Amino acid sequence: MKSIEKIGLGGGCHWCTEAVFQSVKGVISVEQGYIASIDDNATFSEGIIITFNLELIDLRLLIDIHLITHKSTKNHSMRDKYRSAIYTFSDTQKAQSKQILHELGKEYYGTLVTLVLDFNAFKMSRNEITNYYYNNPEKPFCKAFINPKLKLLLKDYGAHVNHEKLSHLKVESIE
Repeated sequence: MKSIEKIGLGGGCHWCTEAVFQSVKGVISVEQGYIASIDDNATFSEGIIITFNLELIDLRLLIDIHLITHKSTKNHSMRDKYRSAIYTFSDTQKAQSKQILHELGKEYYGTLVTLVLDFNAFKMSRNEITNYYYNNPEKPFCKAFINPKLKLLLKDYGAHVNHEKLSHLKVESIE
């Protein structure tokens, strides 16, 4: 089916990234693990692979959500472990991702450090830590790091969120 695609994303902790995209309408599945590209980015870095339905969500929105839910404008000492990247599965997807990233870059304060890379390899996380947030929403890590990202997702992209999954979160109004 042509409307079903995959894209890889990396940037922050894969537990966080997994929870964010598991909560987005149009995302069919999220695989959490470690992604490698080629050449200078051939080492594995935390990331996810999303299978999504283009009829329900477009690539631009997925990339936009990705950019606001991790430190996409900051190079930091953990970038080898948390590479800010979009891993593409075709030349067309690579060109689209570069164009989208360029357009969205104009809307963000600062320069984006997010790379558009060829997908090369994936290693799935061990079973005990997959679906981490939805299996452990009361854990301190989830409350401290994942809940703020999910609240941001609800506030900025509420129309694109599965509200049933996030009904336990309260989003504070901004005055």
